[in-house]
Amino acid sequence: MKFHSINEFVQEWEHEGSSTQKVLDALTDESLSQAVAPEHRTLGELAWHLVTSLHEMLSRTGLKFEGAEHESKMPTSAKEIADGYRTSSANMIAAIKEQWNDEKLKETVNMYGQEWPNGLTLGVLNTHQIHHRGQMTVLMRQAGLKVPGMYGPSKEEWPA
Repeated sequence: MKFHSINEFVQEWEHEGSSTQKVLDALTDESLSQAVAPEHRTLGELAWHLVTSLHEMLSRTGLKFEGAEHESKMPTSAKEIADGYRTSSANMIAAIKEQWNDEKLKETVNMYGQEWPNGLTLGVLNTHQIHHRGQMTVLMRQAGLKVPGMYGPSKEEWPA
C-alpha cells in the first residue's frame, strides 16, 4: 500500500499500531524466549525488531525523531519492549505531522538499494508490522499466552 496523505497514514497507523501495542502489552518476560524452531527469531527478538524498525526505516527518509536504534540491545523485560514501541510510535507520528506534508510522500529516497516514494515506505512499514505481528501471535500461543483480538475477537475472547 502506498499512502497519499499524512492523514490517511495516521488513521491507518492508529488502528494497526494499537493492535501491535495490544500484542506487545500481552507479552511476559518468560515468553520472550519462545521460538518456533532453533535458529529462528524468538518472540522477544520479533517484538524488539518491530520497535527498532520504526526508527531504522524512517531515519532513511530523513525523518528525525527519538526512537529505539536498530542495533540497540533487546531488553529482557517485556514491559520495556512494549513501552519502547509506545514511545517510538508516538514520536514517529508526531515527527511525521511536524516535519512532513502530503507532498513529502511523493519524494523518493534510496531504501535498501531501490528508490521508494515516502508514501510507499510508510505503507511497507505498516505492512511490516502486520506481518511480524502475525508471526508473534503464533509464538504467543505456543508460549501459553492469550492473543488479543485485532480484527474481531480472538479464539480466547470468543466465550465473552
